[in-house]
Amino acid sequence: MKKLLCLLGWLAALHAQALQVTDDRGVTVTLAQAPQRVVTLLPSLTETVCELGQCQRLVGVDRYSNYPAEVRRLPQVGGGIDPNIEAIVALRPDVVLAAISSRGIGRLEALGLKVVALEPKTAADIQRVLGKIGQVLDVPDAQRIWRAIDAGVSATAQSLPPAARQVRVYFEASRGPYAAGQSSFIGELLTRLGAGNIIARELGPFPKINPEYVVRANPDVIMISERNSADLALRPGWAGIRAIREKRLCVFTAEQADVLVRPGPRMAEAARLMAQCLISASR
Repeated sequence: MKKLLCLLGWLAALHAQALQVTDDRGVTVTLAQAPQRVVTLLPSLTETVCELGQCQRLVGVDRYSNYPAEVRRLPQVGGGIDPNIEAIVALRPDVVLAAISSRGIGRLEALGLKVVALEPKTAADIQRVLGKIGQVLDVPDAQRIWRAIDAGVSATAQSLPPAARQVRVYFEASRGPYAAGQSSFIGELLTRLGAGNIIARELGPFPKINPEYVVRANPDVIMISERNSADLALRPGWAGIRAIREKRLCVFTAEQADVLVRPGPRMAEAARLMAQCLISASR
């Protein structure tokens, strides 16, 4: 009887240590305990793990993860669309954090690895993902990070002068061109800062657009990374766009662009970069 009671006690303790999280696929992932070896396949997920104070648990990251600086020393395991399955398996992770769109999730799970798939696209997604990763890593009150982010965005919005508001913006998120729509976290930031977005909400978070769409919309300001800005005036009809004609362009460095386009814990910093652009363009 004593042995049975001990066994039941051990099983109860084991069950109490187990963690369960339902990811953005609707899949419930069960972990025996908080994972100590983590691989991430999306830069924003890497940054979230570190923002939660758990960078030391990372054993591998995707090739685009470059912040904070210590993650640059970690083994790289490909990207979301081309993960190196063998390299990931060799790292013996307790869990792999990936985007829903990451390829290879099925293969990783077939090989016995635990995968939590998360897809942050909006501010609400960023808040939810913080909570999910906090749950996976067993970090209490992960939402404190979100409260700090939200407070930072609000402070930036309140500091903007009236002249910097109501400016119509085109934000080019990546080559294609792919724009940041009103329903994306970038579009939501623009709204909180009082700026307009020329991309219609019904086009989705990050639509691929016809360049003529921008010509017709005639934005007051263009926000773009230096990687994509070289040929702006050469695009058909773009030389006549108000933002280009009046040189109201905000060209962000590669490092700044990473802050702006990653839906993660540096969202308040992204708001400050946008605000600086709007202030400069309104002068």
